[in-house]
Amino acid sequence: MEYRRLRFGRGFRVLFDRRGVQAAQMVLEPGACEGGPDNLHRGADQWLYVAGGHGEAVVDGVKLRLAPGSLLLIERGQTHMIRNTGRTRLRTVNFYAPPAYTANGEPRPPGRGRRRGG
Repeated sequence: MEYRRLRFGRGFRVLFDRRGVQAAQMVLEPGACEGGPDNLHRGADQWLYVAGGHGEAVVDGVKLRLAPGSLLLIERGQTHMIRNTGRTRLRTVNFYAPPAYTANGEPRPPGRGRRRGG
């Protein structure tokens, strides 16, 4: 068993990974953006759950509004960008299958759930 209390400080933080799934949290300040037209995970699906705040996701050119309770699946190979469009921090919990990042938040090498960008 592993347990973490999410504090949603700043930036991106890997929480833990087990049995081919990784959990992380991301916080974007108002107006901030992560990703872009070349940002993708070659070997990992990403599930993004919005715990707080408002934003916008662009996945393969399709725009989606994000609000508390939103759940988004970004499939491996799909380009994506997440932007905070609200007045407070956008707080997300992300799950990657298989893990896409090292324990210190660096993208894993190609073939291991690699992701470019942020």
